[in-house]
Amino acid sequence: MDYKTNFDLWKENVKDTELLTELNSLTEEEREESFYKNLEFGTGGLRGVIGVGTNRMNIYTVMKASQGYANYLRNNNKKSVGIAYDSRNKSTLFAKKAAEVFAANGIKVYIYKELMPTPMLSFAVRELSLDGGIVITASHNPAKYNGYKVYGEDGCQITDTVANGILNEIEKIDIFSSIKNIDFEKAKEEGKIEYISDDMLEVYMNYAFCRTLHKSYVPKELKIVYTPLNGTGLKPVTKILAKAGYKNILIPKEQEMPDGNFTTCKKPNPEEEAALTLAINLAKENDFDVVLATDPDCDRVGVAVKDGTKYKLISGNEMGVLLLNYICETTKLPNNPIAIKTIVTTDMAEKIAKNYGIEIINVLTGFKYIGEQIGYLEEKHELDRYIFGFEESYGYLTHTKARDKDAIDTSLTICEMINYYKVQGKSLVKVLNELYEKYGYFNQKLKSFEFTGVDGSDKMNKVVDTLRANPLNTIVGDNLIVKEDYKVSEKDYVDGKVEKITLPKSNVIKLIFENDVSVTVRPSGTEPKLKLYYSVKGQDESNAESLMNGVISGFEKYLGL
Repeated sequence: MDYKTNFDLWKENVKDTELLTELNSLTEEEREESFYKNLEFGTGGLRGVIGVGTNRMNIYTVMKASQGYANYLRNNNKKSVGIAYDSRNKSTLFAKKAAEVFAANGIKVYIYKELMPTPMLSFAVRELSLDGGIVITASHNPAKYNGYKVYGEDGCQITDTVANGILNEIEKIDIFSSIKNIDFEKAKEEGKIEYISDDMLEVYMNYAFCRTLHKSYVPKELKIVYTPLNGTGLKPVTKILAKAGYKNILIPKEQEMPDGNFTTCKKPNPEEEAALTLAINLAKENDFDVVLATDPDCDRVGVAVKDGTKYKLISGNEMGVLLLNYICETTKLPNNPIAIKTIVTTDMAEKIAKNYGIEIINVLTGFKYIGEQIGYLEEKHELDRYIFGFEESYGYLTHTKARDKDAIDTSLTICEMINYYKVQGKSLVKVLNELYEKYGYFNQKLKSFEFTGVDGSDKMNKVVDTLRANPLNTIVGDNLIVKEDYKVSEKDYVDGKVEKITLPKSNVIKLIFENDVSVTVRPSGTEPKLKLYYSVKGQDESNAESLMNGVISGFEKYLGL
């Protein structure tokens, strides 16, 4: 793609004053970065830096994606769509521009009148029997990003087949001449755009509250610091906790209200300690029990719990196994229960599941694949078998009314779990250590390497291709057992045996070594990053940490990172 030709085309056609000003101020290097390709559309929809250009998030790229999705819906005789948006810069504008395109194409729009968490879009699609939906969000990315998530009629993020179908339609569109749109207010007056009722949140709250796992309510003395990280979680999370009887809740003022600049932390990401610093300090000052933090679109939740005089950050893998064990311990399990996790999520879950007689289904990275499996259960009239879905990146789902990770319901479930053990005189750290003593000291770490720039993607894929052709045979004295290559859908064992992988093809490689050591390598689907997921099992915490350091050092040296 010729970036200079694209730049000239935009300069001739852009009418938006703000974008035109930015266009005229770009350096040559910035022009190339902004126009050398189209912003990639896939199962994660769109995600990119806000700004002018084909490789940026702006009203033109958002409207083009919306036109492509509208065409796809019409081609499949679909006639309605839901829209939600978070607190990020331009989210409201992008949501309205998308609505204008759908409405002009005969697709009835149901849009929230205020910012709303991602799971509330998934819930509304199912509750209103809509044909699809979008959420304007870039999840936990830095402030300069925004994005466009796409959902199907099942309330689940689209997977590969649908994404390819929509992309095919998007690629037919001229960004300046073939997009239909109608003024938002005019479309609303004509009934082509309708606000989703305020009651939708109440319907959700009642459902989540009534199915809370630990229903034998004891006095709710748990003291909670909660931060929405300047995102969408403030109203729904505090409301559901209050409804369940939790009255001692503090919120850091600096992170309470929506703010797309996220000035208190580099990334509004509950996976990172820096994002929780203000909340943890507030908890220390007031001697509170637990810190909860949800990301801007409130589909992920991070947790820190009091451990003596300190606060321990609970990783996504640790919270996943804690919740899985808690559900099994406090719930009457259905016949043939199923839990679903991603292939990069801790293998410790397999040990817990085996102890309780639960089937574990492993899926590709991305909660959409967990939602997809729930859909398969629904088709077979086996929805009651589902008990839990989770991923290492702080995403959890304890119910099936939404088909995406849900930090609202999970925040309540986490508090119920902590309260349940507190009544028994146990801290969550003590419960976690008991699980490690029973199932083994599993240690997991994620390392990410950025590959930015025009040739970043090529360099990243070259690293993966090199590993594919020449996998590491030994690490920390443990020999390779099997290479799982999800791009060619094969498990290659060292003894020569080959098995097929039945999951969709994906550029992911997992190397499994002796003694529960594994490394999974995959390029991110939403950021220019190569992600390495490490897992070891040690004799104790110190031994596991030592093993982990050896695995990381050896593997990254082998890859030249």
